[in-house]
Amino acid sequence: MISPWDRWYSTSCCLCCHVRTGTIILGIWYMLINAVVLLILLSALNDPVQYRYHLTSSELGTDIDVMDDANICIATAISLLMILICGMATYGAFKQHAAWIIPFFCYQIFDFALNTLVAISVVVYPNTVQDYLHQLPGTFPYKEDIMSTNNMCLVLAVLLFIGGILCFKAYMIGCVWNCYRYVSGRGTTEVLVYVTTNDNTVLLPPYEEAVAIPPKDTPPQYNQA
Repeated sequence: MISPWDRWYSTSCCLCCHVRTGTIILGIWYMLINAVVLLILLSALNDPVQYRYHLTSSELGTDIDVMDDANICIATAISLLMILICGMATYGAFKQHAAWIIPFFCYQIFDFALNTLVAISVVVYPNTVQDYLHQLPGTFPYKEDIMSTNNMCLVLAVLLFIGGILCFKAYMIGCVWNCYRYVSGRGTTEVLVYVTTNDNTVLLPPYEEAVAIPPKDTPPQYNQA
């Protein structure tokens, strides 16, 4: 009987790419995004007056810094960690080292769980959508038109949007998992040779072990009498 893991296993993703190629592209894409975020955060640290966002006294009654230096430093450390994890996944898929892909796969699971919790919170507390819209600045485009829409329609639109993101993330998780299985399977490949004479299965050792086996001594030459 075929297990569910084997049933969904495939060496191709996005209809034409190999799972290794898809994982490398995904890792590079995440690295570029986090590199851009890191550059913005470093610019904010160098010039805090320009990049720091102030809430005016007319909104909250006081002047408060939304993002201070401590939060910027934490976000910078997270971006550096993400670049490291994505780089490890890219290197592991390229050099076929399965262990290097595991941290990126764990991050994908964590990110998927967070988005799932967001979707659940929208279903349980549908008024959070309106609360979030009220917190947007007044210069946000089409804010009044969106707020005038029925709350149920807004909730459905948000759920459809989050559902599409979850489906895409689930597909990417499957691609990275299949890449991990492919790479780890190539590292420990064992060849099965089926002997049809007596229906027995002969298990041959891997190539590395077969090469390491010392050759046997040649038999003595046969001398005719």
